[in-house]
Amino acid sequence: MATKKSIGIRTLFGTLIIVTGLLGFALTAGLCAEQQPAPTENKGITIAPLSAVDLGPEIPGMQGRQLRLRMLTIEPGGVLGVHSHKNRPGAAYMLKGTVIEHRGDVAKEYGAGQTWAEDGNVIHWLENKGTSPAVLIVTDIFKQP
Repeated sequence: MATKKSIGIRTLFGTLIIVTGLLGFALTAGLCAEQQPAPTENKGITIAPLSAVDLGPEIPGMQGRQLRLRMLTIEPGGVLGVHSHKNRPGAAYMLKGTVIEHRGDVAKEYGAGQTWAEDGNVIHWLENKGTSPAVLIVTDIFKQP
């Protein structure tokens, strides 16, 4: 004959506490893993024009566009807000410091001597989490207003 076993109230209550704690941890971990929204404003940014070439007289079909070269400094804690490179392809060279470039849910750190390209499909933003200014040399083909 089978004997009937009962679960004590303490065992049941303890199990409930453990399950609730695990669910709370899982929810908290999921919220912490969410990506922060991309900043839309620049903070701690200095942009210095270095040179520019009017491409209209140089290349047929490039009227109203210029090739420009600029030095971009991002102070510690600074951000270059989210922006697109549609109709404005370019490239960047890290002169000194480090930045984190965010493209969608991918973040990549760049340091001195590294480069990246920015074609028309790029939508990204940059941040300097370091303790010293990050200096980039950036070039792009810009449509003059």
